[in-house]
Amino acid sequence: MLTIDCKDVLSIKNELLVYVSDQVAAIPALKNQQFTLSTFDDDEIIDTNNVITAIKEFLDSIGENNNFAVISNNNTINITSISGKIIKQDSTPPQDNMFTCTHCGFITRYQVELNTHMKIHYL
Repeated sequence: MLTIDCKDVLSIKNELLVYVSDQVAAIPALKNQQFTLSTFDDDEIIDTNNVITAIKEFLDSIGENNNFAVISNNNTINITSISGKIIKQDSTPPQDNMFTCTHCGFITRYQVELNTHMKIHYL
């Protein structure tokens, strides 16, 4: 199990969790200022390098890759602000033809895929 400390990126924690867990095929769990990732099979190990790469890709996609360091220490990954900057997300994020699940934060480009995804919350 890996713990990702998000104290400097709290406003984007949920989106980051969804992206990273999808990229590394792991089970996420939310905590106050962090989230954890665990494997589907107890015998498997999550590759820390893949998680770091996914975090950096996400930060790069929102234009914040140069402002944050992603540091691994044993089973903890810290996302730390280099300049002391903390990400504050606007209350109305721009919609670039993306659809987001209101239940879990799943993001897709296709309305049909979102509708199909939403059905799992009502099974």
